[in-house]
Amino acid sequence: QVQLVESGGGLVQAGGSLRLSCAASVRTVSLYNMGWFRQAPGKEREFVVAISWSGSTTQYPDSVKGRFTISRDNAKNTVYLQMNSLKPEDTAVYYCVAGGWGDRSYDYDHWGQGTQVTVSS
Repeated sequence: QVQLVESGGGLVQAGGSLRLSCAASVRTVSLYNMGWFRQAPGKEREFVVAISWSGSTTQYPDSVKGRFTISRDNAKNTVYLQMNSLKPEDTAVYYCVAGGWGDRSYDYDHWGQGTQVTVSS
């Protein structure tokens, strides 16, 4: 199983920025589509973004479009999520995912353990 480890979460004020990282334990992660989901307490897991294996195609929902940017460095086996103009409703545990494509949890085969993002008002 591909091991994914997220980092970079923390506490920020509304309007601030965070950069999340997702490091993969295997070099073949460069062959996978990847992305991010998030889950707030009491809510269902929510799709945040997806990126193709080459990095040439991305998919964002309207809730984060224009504020969040995904990128990947396959040579470093790492995917990034730059989050700007953060809002309190962005508060959630953010999960790195790999191995599929789509906006549903079951579309992906591999999941990280999550990193907490908290945005204060």
